[in-house]
Amino acid sequence: MLPVERQKKIIDLLTVKKVLKMPELREEMGISIDTLRRDISALAEQGKIKKIYGGVKLAEPKFGEVSMEERMIRHLEEKTAIAKTCDEHIEDGDCIYLDSGSTTYQIARYIKEKRNLTVITNSVPVILELMNSNVELIVIGGKVRKNERSVVTYDYLFNFHQLNIQKAFICASGITMEKGISDYNVEEALARKKIIDISHEVYVAADSSKFGRNVTVNIAGLDEIDYVVTDQKAREEVIRGFDEVKTELIISKE
Repeated sequence: MLPVERQKKIIDLLTVKKVLKMPELREEMGISIDTLRRDISALAEQGKIKKIYGGVKLAEPKFGEVSMEERMIRHLEEKTAIAKTCDEHIEDGDCIYLDSGSTTYQIARYIKEKRNLTVITNSVPVILELMNSNVELIVIGGKVRKNERSVVTYDYLFNFHQLNIQKAFICASGITMEKGISDYNVEEALARKKIIDISHEVYVAADSSKFGRNVTVNIAGLDEIDYVVTDQKAREEVIRGFDEVKTELIISKE
């Protein structure tokens, strides 16, 4: 196995288990301790992991929100699986909202052949992806966040309550059972709050690395969310936690 493949596997393992001790990681990887130390040193230098006493953990982003460019490739397999699952819940004739985010962008790739589908969005990548399809596009107006490739809107610029959204697909940077979903940017959070308030059904599309994290700005409690769609790497304690709430957890098939 090449170093880049080993290092990706280490990141994947830490995404699931969060913290790993050196003996446990060496057993999972099936490599020598010297090779493991070299891979860990390389990942630590890249800022992807942090060394702790006797083991390692994933490094937190230094400045909060990770760039859109990096998020587009991070956990890509999981996000693709989530997108395919969300696609199964979108029907011909629906009017849906696709949030700005790397996971909702993946959803846009799978819905182009739907008939009489209307997509409302604030995501520039989603707009570009659907521009030449048969999907009817409605773009909310407002201020462009260039680093996020999104539009954050205000009541005086856009009348949300004229929209009839059947299904909203929302992204989040963090999900906890106690606090619900959260994000780093206040303006993005306000737009999402509005959409959640007016949509008939709300889906949160989030890969399993988002669970257990409560970041800067609260968006909504789980009681305001109908479904959370995630990948197969979701931890057992997370899955069990949804037995105690009305929000349904949907795990991707892949």
